[in-house]
Amino acid sequence: MPTETKVKISFIVGVVTLTIAIHYGWVLEPLLGPSHWIHAIHGRLCYIPIVIAASWFGLRGGLYVAIAISLLVTPFILITAAASPHELSGEVVEVVFYFAIAILAGWLVDRELRIRSKQEETQLQLERSHKLSMVGRMAAGVAHEIKNPLASIKGAVEILSDEATSQSDKEEFTGIVSKEIKRIDRTIGEFLAFARPREMRLERLHLSKALRGSLKQMEAHAAKYKIQIRPKIEDNVIIRGDEEKIHQVVLNLLLNAIEASESGSTIDVSLTKDRDDHVNLVISDYGKGISESELEKVFEPFYSTKSSGTGLGLAIVRTIVENHHGEITLDSQPGQGTVVKITFPTYEEKSCR
Repeated sequence: MPTETKVKISFIVGVVTLTIAIHYGWVLEPLLGPSHWIHAIHGRLCYIPIVIAASWFGLRGGLYVAIAISLLVTPFILITAAASPHELSGEVVEVVFYFAIAILAGWLVDRELRIRSKQEETQLQLERSHKLSMVGRMAAGVAHEIKNPLASIKGAVEILSDEATSQSDKEEFTGIVSKEIKRIDRTIGEFLAFARPREMRLERLHLSKALRGSLKQMEAHAAKYKIQIRPKIEDNVIIRGDEEKIHQVVLNLLLNAIEASESGSTIDVSLTKDRDDHVNLVISDYGKGISESELEKVFEPFYSTKSSGTGLGLAIVRTIVENHHGEITLDSQPGQGTVVKITFPTYEEKSCR
């Protein structure tokens, strides 16, 4: 029997014992002397353990306690009936009320439990339907992303197998095959990262240092498109996080910002800690922006505004941020750029012990 159930039963037994002791005059009468109102109080007090038992254990619990109290007061009723026969009807009515209260309270509780159970079952069915729908969408997305490169590979292989194909064309189409295979590999890799992510290792992470390292890695790629990354990083910002996953988030967001930006523009990256001890990482670009209708879907798996994108990047980013107990918001206007803000809780020493 669970400990909680034992405690509840012990409490009910204690309350019943107290009320029976009052009924037989073992508690109040030694202090206040014999009085009819003490017996009247007991009759009302007996409703309390019955209602408690019904609320905790339903109709069966309420009836069990009503039966127990009725049996325990039976000797008193018989003694009273022998001494004063006219009081017997009052005692019997009191017992009837015990059972009436038990049935009413127990029925109401059981009804509420049935309703709650149906609601939970309906919620589970909705969640299952949502998961099945998501699986279907993911499968369709993967199939779509693989179908196009496979078609390119098939066409390239047919040309390569043709003896009339020149050596220069063979080299070109060999490169196409290699490129499309890498595209398939990237698609499957991102799908696995989303569907079966590696377990998080949340440890003390010097986010300022990690962010500078990520930006350093992206400098050459940004320079290739003549884009300048302007960091504004507060020192000694510590969070509880997985360095590899945070690195993945930053790279993903910076790649998106670079692709959205025009040559010669800038990307601002700031890391600050506010007065509420929240860490704010903000990445802002001044590129083409995102429309309001697209903004509502950017975190959905397999939704992408890029012809070559898998649509899993931002979905993975959001999953990583949420697993760090953080929040991510995206604000954008067409032609004015995009601002991505991530908020993390700060590191607390006791949280890692």
